[in-house]
Amino acid sequence: MIKLLKLRKPRWPTLVRSQSNPSIYSPHRNFLANPTTFFITDENLTNPSEIFDSYEYADALRSRITSCNIKEGKAVHCHAVKRGNCLDLFCRNILLDLYVKSELITDARKLFDEMPERNVVSFVTLIQGLSRSGEFFDAFQFLCRLHREGHELNQFVFTTALKLFVDWDWPQIGEYIHALVLKLCFDSNAFVGSVLIDIYSRCGTIKCARKVFDMILGKDVVVFTGMVSCYANNDYPYEALQLFSQMSGVGLRPNNFTLTSVLKASVSLESLELGKSIHGCSIKTQYESDPYVGAALLDMYAKCGDIEDACCVFEMIPSCNVILWSSMISRYAHSNRNEEALGLLQRMMLNLVVPNEYSFSSALKACSNMGSLNLGRQVHGHVVTIGLDSEAFVANALIDVYAKCGCMEASMEIFSGLLHKNDVAWNTVIVGYVNLGFGEEALRLFCQMRDAQVPASQVTYSSALKACASLAAIEPSIQLHALIAKTPLIHNNVVGNSLIDSYAKCGNIRDACKVFDMMDDHDVISWNALISGHAIHGLGEVVLGFFSKMKEDGIIANDMTFIGVLSACSNIGLVDEGRAYFNSMIRDYGIKPQMEHYACMVRLLGRSGHLDEAMNFIDQIPNEPSVMVWRALLNACLIHKNVQLGNICAERVLKIEPEDEVTLVLLSNIYAKAGIWENVALTRKLMRSRGVKKEPGLSWIEIQGETHCFTVGDETHPDIKLIKAMLEWLNNKAKKAGYSPDSTVILHDIGEEEKGRLLWMHSERLALAFGLVKVPLGRPIRIIKNLRFCLDCHAAFTLISKVVLRKIIVRDMNRFHHFEDGVCSCNDYW
Repeated sequence: MIKLLKLRKPRWPTLVRSQSNPSIYSPHRNFLANPTTFFITDENLTNPSEIFDSYEYADALRSRITSCNIKEGKAVHCHAVKRGNCLDLFCRNILLDLYVKSELITDARKLFDEMPERNVVSFVTLIQGLSRSGEFFDAFQFLCRLHREGHELNQFVFTTALKLFVDWDWPQIGEYIHALVLKLCFDSNAFVGSVLIDIYSRCGTIKCARKVFDMILGKDVVVFTGMVSCYANNDYPYEALQLFSQMSGVGLRPNNFTLTSVLKASVSLESLELGKSIHGCSIKTQYESDPYVGAALLDMYAKCGDIEDACCVFEMIPSCNVILWSSMISRYAHSNRNEEALGLLQRMMLNLVVPNEYSFSSALKACSNMGSLNLGRQVHGHVVTIGLDSEAFVANALIDVYAKCGCMEASMEIFSGLLHKNDVAWNTVIVGYVNLGFGEEALRLFCQMRDAQVPASQVTYSSALKACASLAAIEPSIQLHALIAKTPLIHNNVVGNSLIDSYAKCGNIRDACKVFDMMDDHDVISWNALISGHAIHGLGEVVLGFFSKMKEDGIIANDMTFIGVLSACSNIGLVDEGRAYFNSMIRDYGIKPQMEHYACMVRLLGRSGHLDEAMNFIDQIPNEPSVMVWRALLNACLIHKNVQLGNICAERVLKIEPEDEVTLVLLSNIYAKAGIWENVALTRKLMRSRGVKKEPGLSWIEIQGETHCFTVGDETHPDIKLIKAMLEWLNNKAKKAGYSPDSTVILHDIGEEEKGRLLWMHSERLALAFGLVKVPLGRPIRIIKNLRFCLDCHAAFTLISKVVLRKIIVRDMNRFHHFEDGVCSCNDYW
């Protein structure tokens, strides 16, 4: 018969100090050394008579801190409590440190409250824990209590207090603590001084930081690094490099943080050569594979435009973390090397590094740069799989991808699903609508953004103003200007430039000039907005004056400047000046002409009647001329009734874009002007066979915030009777003032009487008649037309402006016409 033995739980070995020699422990001394056998039960309690050794518990707790084993640390604490809670102050502070480092702040506070006595170490340990947990106010209260209870204020107290206020984002308080540091003569202490340097660095008070640095005795690498970082972070690169050199001179070896700061200084100086020298120093000190130094090297090479070396640095780092992968993907995306960016994302995932929100947002930027909806959707799928689609950075990047790819429905779906829409999200959808030509939708979203009380940025206002410019909506532009005037952005150059552009494109060139004059600084974009604005208003001489003033102010013209200047020459027929400016652009400014410059020159030469020279000019274009260039010459052929050259131009355009409706319409009009009605019929038959429809003539006028649209012969407007009555009155007044209808503008084979009737039913005349009825006296009448102003309407408007004593502003597809007192701003040349 097998007898089952009753197993007893083992007792804890007793902890007994030798009576003969207290420093020698019995063989049971290391009972806490093996954590795997450390289990506490009621049977394990030793007799109260046995000597309690606090040092044994201190060693046990230290080992648990080292191994980050809070479970066993609590077991040690429990054992000590069951033995009578006889831990001394030294051991309790170690136990407090264990709870703090294990982020058990509630347990740490409870232990602190139960401590029979406390010293500076107790307070400092708990304050550091509270600060790391974000409980800054409680930490501050314990700091005050430390001082109130009369504990010593030493270097550890000062460094803890200073770091508390830095973490609390309240570094200004550091100045008051600095005064106490000076009073107690700790200003030469390296520990306290390095933290004070950090505080003054964050406050931007570099002189104070330098004074602290100079007072420190026995400066080590940490102190030097702090001051170098202070200079680098506050855009004092020369001083940072000088101190780095001084540090090397006293024999101190830089660490990874020193090198990171000096690399930042080289970026500020935009010196690739200096950056490479520091790279060499990092290799000598064996820090080139450090993640911090590696990230700084990537940043330096990328910002200095050397992506190849940035890639080499990335490949040499032995184990790249997600930050370095994301940084490199971002560099590729921002350098427009989009395929490499997406390829790196793929490599990252194959290396089992999980992408974060920054990785995906950079990859999505690459997709938006490429305009690839398909790749954007693939990245979107990975984002959803990992669960980062709700992250702000990623969501905004997704909105941007779909918007730039023309898929605003998907963009708005993501936008609508965001719980917290920040200004970036709002700006992205607004910009998306503006870039796609949906100005009204953009302005509607701007109003919703204001209703949601999301603060508008310079991007918001500049995008809304761009929407107004595309709609030629003057009233919203004025309202936006009033809103901007109430914010500090009224002094912002980007917003100011947008205001100039908006006012100019809405027909209010005087207010555009006023905004320009009120700006504190003018950059090249400011001048370009002013020059191009005056160019579309036909004020060519004024444009050339501005260009001269721009040069006097030391602003270097760019390619956009010359587009404005050449357009101005084209609009008023300054052929010689246009040739001179085109040659100067290449010779004096080193600007390679783009197709826009060639088109301006062809338009200038063709409109002035130099058709052969325009054709020769096109033949000298290095690349294949674009549709825009050939169409410019085709327009000139229509004006000068050159059928043969018009045929050649139309043939070239249709070879590039066979379905181009504008070219077919222009060709039909050329034949009609020449009276070749058979070719007109053939061209219109070709248009019907290709499904090409001529864009109908439309004119808009805005009255009290409501837009009224008119087509040729429109009979649908509610006030058509008033409009017809006003037209009849205008016809009579114009004829008395010398108006004679030009029936040649009616490109249909019909009778003269019918042509005369159709002339007075043109859309712009209907809009004008309605404006004269509804717009109050003293205010200009503003009309927008989608096609080119016809010659007869232009002549009629010129006379009507004198008859009715009203200013009339018409914007057609090419430019503005300002009619006042029988004169047009274009001087009948457009």
